[in-house]
Amino acid sequence: MHAELLIHAEWILTVDPEDRQLTDHAIAIADGRIQALLPYEEARRTIQAEQTLELPGHVLIPGLINAHTHAAMTLLRGLADDLPLMTWLYQHIWPTEQRWVDADFVAAGTRLAVLEMLRGGVTCYNDMYFYPEVSAQVTAAAGMRALIGMILVDFPTRYAASPDEYIAKGLALHECYRDHPLIRVAWAPHAPYSVSDGPLQRVASLAHELGVPIHIHLHETRDEVEQAVQARGERPFARLDRLGLIGPALAAVHLTQLTDTEIARLAETGASVVHCPESNLKLASGFCPVARLLEAGVNVALGTDGAASNNDLNLLGEMRTAALLGKGVAGSAAAVPATEVLRMATINGARALGLDAEIGSIEPGKSADLVAVDLRDPHTQPIYHPISQLVYAAGRHQVRQVWIRGRQVIRDGAPTTLHLAEVLAEAQIWGRRIGG
Repeated sequence: MHAELLIHAEWILTVDPEDRQLTDHAIAIADGRIQALLPYEEARRTIQAEQTLELPGHVLIPGLINAHTHAAMTLLRGLADDLPLMTWLYQHIWPTEQRWVDADFVAAGTRLAVLEMLRGGVTCYNDMYFYPEVSAQVTAAAGMRALIGMILVDFPTRYAASPDEYIAKGLALHECYRDHPLIRVAWAPHAPYSVSDGPLQRVASLAHELGVPIHIHLHETRDEVEQAVQARGERPFARLDRLGLIGPALAAVHLTQLTDTEIARLAETGASVVHCPESNLKLASGFCPVARLLEAGVNVALGTDGAASNNDLNLLGEMRTAALLGKGVAGSAAAVPATEVLRMATINGARALGLDAEIGSIEPGKSADLVAVDLRDPHTQPIYHPISQLVYAAGRHQVRQVWIRGRQVIRDGAPTTLHLAEVLAEAQIWGRRIGG
């Protein structure tokens, strides 16, 4: 068998249905795909590789999937900290966005976000922001994979004046990227409190017609739910269900407020939940009942949220927080184990985005989206269980090699598709401009 690249790592975590942890194995890559996964000695005999990469002390994992973020908001990192959600949003973030967010802002912010995520082992992200066509262009140019949200709110912004215009621009974006190898699209109505019934019903219909996911904030805080009940007489979850949005295409973000009936409904319909533990903690939004969701059979993915409320896009760090918080909320040290958290950051994220046939696990035939993490640092030694070291101890500075569709986008910790100094200089210009 011929391969363009043969990667030999000390450990490989497949995140396949058997959750195999392989030692002294190799992955053969050709035409951007995983051709074979086999013991290294067998690979040496049977694979004719143009290049062989030896990675002693490294664990090789599927590319991490950030299942919810607002990439361009990296330019608002640290702008309004230590505030509750609605104060943060209505008094600081939305006014700043109305003044500053344009295509150039989104391009610069997305480049910064993509650079940060790639260096942290994230190979795919699910975005929700204005000027999504710009985010798509920047992401594709950097060789990164993304599900780009077709944003929708009721109110006018610098991007669009009405729900009809948002939807029209979304349809144009879908048409532009319908056959792209790295970029897919999803409908991204912001939240039940910012989108009315008519546009939400159109989203439900168009998502079914086009076969694309729906990405929405839902039940992020207790206040959000209580205010909806007072104003409409029903919980936002029930409203979305009535409008036809609760189903297998849905990736619902946050869900810190859930009843047993709502959890059962999520499981019954095949909807996914995207857990953003650090943003929820920082905004004091509440605690997603991850252990209960997993026990019920709900697909739970992992996201960072935007850097304006996190304040980073570090999915390795998010994994550790998700595991620790999940145990605390459940009152059980056995809840949300390391193996499950890695699945949340990989194959569960792929499933939530409708990409699980392509990415999320290391299996022959899938895209070669791979990350090598060097565990030879003092704080990840000694190694009894590589997956435990990865989740509970590793830092993103230990991400050394990253491939997307077989293309190396991080080599020895450095980006190959983005110029570090240029991205930083651009971000600093925007910081001075916004900060006055």
